[in-house]
Amino acid sequence: MEALSDVMTDLPLAITAGDASGVGPEIALRLFAAGELPDDVVVYGDVSVFIAGASLLSLDVPVHATEDPLRRKTGALNIVDAGMLSASELTPGVLSEAAGLAAHHYVVTATEDAIAGKVSAIVTLPMNKEATQASVPGFIGHTELIAGLCGTDDYAMMLARQDVAVSHVSAHVSLREAIELVEPKRIGQVIRLTHNALSAFIAKPRIAVCGLNPHAGENRIFGNEDADQIVPAIETAMADGLTVSGPHPADTVFYQAVHKDQYDAIICMYHDQGHAPMKLIGFENSVNVTIGLPIVRTSVDHGTAFDIAWQGKAFTSSLLHAIHYAQRLTGG
Repeated sequence: MEALSDVMTDLPLAITAGDASGVGPEIALRLFAAGELPDDVVVYGDVSVFIAGASLLSLDVPVHATEDPLRRKTGALNIVDAGMLSASELTPGVLSEAAGLAAHHYVVTATEDAIAGKVSAIVTLPMNKEATQASVPGFIGHTELIAGLCGTDDYAMMLARQDVAVSHVSAHVSLREAIELVEPKRIGQVIRLTHNALSAFIAKPRIAVCGLNPHAGENRIFGNEDADQIVPAIETAMADGLTVSGPHPADTVFYQAVHKDQYDAIICMYHDQGHAPMKLIGFENSVNVTIGLPIVRTSVDHGTAFDIAWQGKAFTSSLLHAIHYAQRLTGG
C-alpha cells in the first residue's frame, strides 16, 4: 500500500491522535483521504490503529511509521508510532484504559519533540479524561499536562476564530473558585499573554476586558470586584502601552467584537463566560490555544464524541482550523 518516494526532512507540524476510542484518529484519517491534510504534518499515534481504522472506514490511506518526525515520506500519512495499541484495541466508543494511556503518551512525546525543536507546533486531538486518569491519576487535561512539561505556570486558555480571540482568567475550576481568582495580578497576566500571542500577526491587538458582574458592576451596584480587581489590571496594561479597555459588560462585548469589529480579543473572567458565546458563534471553527508556553499548542474545540466515533459522522473542519491557527502563530 506504501510506495517509495522522497523523504521529507523539513520541520513538521505535530498532531497528537487523541483517544483511539474517540473521533481523533478518525478525523485525521478522513482529512488525509480527502487530500486536505497539509504535507508538513506528522501524527503522533499508533500505526496499528490507523491501519485498522482505514479498513473500518474503507479508506485507501498509505500509512508510514517513522521514529523521527524529521524523516517522513511524501504521499503517506506519517505516524510517529507509539507501539502501544494493537488493531484489536481499536474499540470505537468504548472507554479504554489502554487508549487513555496511549493518548497521554502521544502528547508527552510530541511536547518533548516541540521543546527539542523537532516540530514547529503541536495540534492536539481530544483525550478522554476518565480513560487517561485510570492509569495517570493526576491527569487534569491537555493544557495542564503540556504546561507542566514546559515548566511554566504562567499560561492561559484562549479560544480563537479568524476574527476574534477569547482568553480566560480561569478555566477548569468551580465557579466559586473562579470568582476568587479574579484579582489584578492574574488578570494582568492574561492580558499580557493575549497581547503577546496575537502580536504574532496583529501589530497592535485591541483587547477588551469583561467585567465579572452583570453590567460590569454598574458603578458598584452589582458588586465591587469590577472596580477593585479588574480596573487596576486594565490601568496597568494601558500604562505599559497595550491597547486595552474595560471592564465591559459581557452581554454586549461579543456583539461589538464580532459584528462591529471593535476588538481583536476579549478577556473573560471564567470558563463559561467565554466558552458559551464562542461555541454559539463558532462551534466548528473555534480553536483552543494555550498561550504563555515556549511552544505553540492549538487544539480542536470539541471532545472525543464516543457516540459517533468511527462512523464517518464527525466534522473535520475543526482540525483544519486548529492547524491553520498554529501556522499563523508560527508565522507559517
